[in-house]
Amino acid sequence: MFARLPIIALAFLAAACTSEAAGTPPPTARSTAMAAAPSNGTVPAGRWRAVLIAGDNNSPAFDNGVQSLREKLVAHGVTNISVFSSSAVGTSPAQLASTANVATALRAGGGDACFVFITSHGEEKGFVLKTDRRLFDPGSLDRVLSAGCGSVPTVVVVSACHSGTFLTPDMRKPNRVILAAAAKDRSSFGCGAGDQYTYYDQCLLQQFDGAATWRDLAVAARACVENLERRMGVRPPSLPQTFVGAQVEDLRLPQR
Repeated sequence: MFARLPIIALAFLAAACTSEAAGTPPPTARSTAMAAAPSNGTVPAGRWRAVLIAGDNNSPAFDNGVQSLREKLVAHGVTNISVFSSSAVGTSPAQLASTANVATALRAGGGDACFVFITSHGEEKGFVLKTDRRLFDPGSLDRVLSAGCGSVPTVVVVSACHSGTFLTPDMRKPNRVILAAAAKDRSSFGCGAGDQYTYYDQCLLQQFDGAATWRDLAVAARACVENLERRMGVRPPSLPQTFVGAQVEDLRLPQR
């Protein structure tokens, strides 16, 4: 069950996932390519393949977000779920959030739709994979997704500072939905040592059960983040971003 973010010192809560934050965000993007959508926008829950990645472990918020989202997916009937952590304690080598392990999970095949969730620190060049001591850039993510998910409906959530950087032309394929926690030139919030969830992950979890489509979830999560940031008085706002490809405009969340 989703747990509410604890009330702690404002300075802790307002801490961004990086120190950079400025500029005007890119507009929400939308594919113009035309192709057939899944029947009624629905892929049965048992036919989804999910890969959940906590890219860093210096805040409990990342692992908490992954574990709580796994519980949400299970409750919605998804059974093919791979979870990766950057916490070495209690994590087997095969479960570490490394490029090789994530690529292997995606290339394992199976399923008629892909869901990839990444929560981590981020910069304008990509998100952090602490296990590999590297930034995972948009080109690398596009190649892994193309190899592992191909042309099936694919939903990607990048919950990190500057995650709008992943809305590149190559990433914006007609079979993909991309949710980014912040504009390319903005920080996101809530990944301090005392935070249970990042702001974006908290809102994604809160809005998940009430959304019908991934587009609905993106809109609701953004509104939730905006309200939370106003309430906490953080500036400048993170401005979450969304891309919805033409093949998946009405793609629904998995349901039992």
